[in-house]
Amino acid sequence: MASQSQSNSLHDFTVKDVKGNDVDLSQYKGKVLLIVNVASKCGLTNSNYNELSQLYGKYKDQGLEILAFPCNQFGAQEPGNNEQILEFACTRFKAEYPIFDKIEVNGTNAAPVYKFLKAGKWGIFGDDIQWNFAKFLVDKDGQAVHRYYPTTSPLSLELDIKKMLGVDE
Repeated sequence: MASQSQSNSLHDFTVKDVKGNDVDLSQYKGKVLLIVNVASKCGLTNSNYNELSQLYGKYKDQGLEILAFPCNQFGAQEPGNNEQILEFACTRFKAEYPIFDKIEVNGTNAAPVYKFLKAGKWGIFGDDIQWNFAKFLVDKDGQAVHRYYPTTSPLSLELDIKKMLGVDE
C-alpha cells in the first residue's frame, strides 16, 4: 500500500472492499470519483444514500464512480460488520456503487487513502473529517479537488460533477 509521502494520486492506493478483497484504485483512472465516509445509523443516512444512488444512476455511464467507506468513528453510527453494512446499503438503498471495508478516517489509525485526501489545502475544514458523509470529489487524474461538509447534499454537487465530467445539459 502506498504511503502518504510517496503518493501523488489517489490511484496509487490499494484498499479492501467490503468482502476483504484488494482493490487497486488505479482501476479508476480516467473517472471522476465521489468519495464518502458512510454510516447506517446517522441522521444524514437516508438523504445521503438516496441522493448518492440518484447521482450514480445519472452519471455512472458518463464516468462518475462513488466510493463509499463505512466508518464508525462518529457517534458509533456504523456498528455493523461488513456483511451487515453491505446488506443495509444494497437492500435498503439499492446502492450499486462500491462499498469498501470499514475504516477509520481520523487519528493515527486513519486509512492511508483518507490521509491522502485530507492532505489538501482545505482551509476552514482543518485536517479532520467532521462527521459521517463528508465528501471529496477527485478528478480523473486522482487529485482531490473539492471537499464538502457532511451536511452538504450530494445532489448539490451535481454542477461540480458535471464540470469535472465535461457533461453539458
